[in-house]
Amino acid sequence: MGTPYPNPISPSQTRIGWIGIGVMGAAMASRLLSAGYSLTIYARTPSKAHPLRSQGAQLADSPFQLAQVSDVVFTMVGHPPDVRSNILDPETGLLWGLRPNSVSVDMTSSRPALAREIFNAARAKDCWTVDAPVSGGDIGAREGKLAILAGGDASVVEWLAPLFDVLGKVTYVGPAGSGQNCKIANQIVVGGNLLGLSEGLVFAERAGLDVQQFMEAVRGGAAGSMVMELFGERIIGRDFRPGGFAEYMVKDLGMGVDVVEENEEGRVAVLPGAALCKQLFSGMVANGDGKLGGQGLITVIERLNGK
Repeated sequence: MGTPYPNPISPSQTRIGWIGIGVMGAAMASRLLSAGYSLTIYARTPSKAHPLRSQGAQLADSPFQLAQVSDVVFTMVGHPPDVRSNILDPETGLLWGLRPNSVSVDMTSSRPALAREIFNAARAKDCWTVDAPVSGGDIGAREGKLAILAGGDASVVEWLAPLFDVLGKVTYVGPAGSGQNCKIANQIVVGGNLLGLSEGLVFAERAGLDVQQFMEAVRGGAAGSMVMELFGERIIGRDFRPGGFAEYMVKDLGMGVDVVEENEEGRVAVLPGAALCKQLFSGMVANGDGKLGGQGLITVIERLNGK
């Protein structure tokens, strides 16, 4: 049997479960397999699991079954309803399959209130949950350089460090739900950066500049950003393959802009820039480009300019 919290994590002892093997999830799960951990996966479409199974991963029939044979279960799915069904579904949810002191780690960008609901449900079962969404896209996932934003119990987050270290750099940001709030704030910054980069490139091209030369000229100055480093070359090369889908930016920005819960001080933030970014990413979705990467935002700016 495995050795759940607080016994030390080790590849020989700790059994990992993984749900969600899209672009990001598959790369992250692969890194844990390469690090020597035994991995059981659940996939709604089992055929997508072939690459990970060829690395040695086992396949479970349901989230519940997966949890029964795991000490730590990661979820990396699409939307908050997916998180709810995978973790809390009364018949197949993984929470009901976890043994005491096992840990569920949700790395999906999801709602802070849902993260708190899951945390409280887990504690009622003598289990633990951590909300730990990530930033860094598909490159960060493949290279193990993700920024991991963790909310929950500080000691549990610290205990998970050997696993997080395989995936990137974790920062503990506060109690349950805090990781999700941190990711929403992250996406507000990313969206603004993508919009600025897209408009800068469109303007530079219209002004007759060589866009590659323009980017090289400014990347070391105040206009430079990690968004430019990750996506600048892709945008210029018209490489809109997704690290994260544009439709997810609509979801993430919406969780900041369309706030239905007030914070503890009884105030919500007014975010005009994030509202505009959400509208423009919604334009991508309306154009049929929701499954492109967020760097495809430039296509909306180009359409507005008659291109």
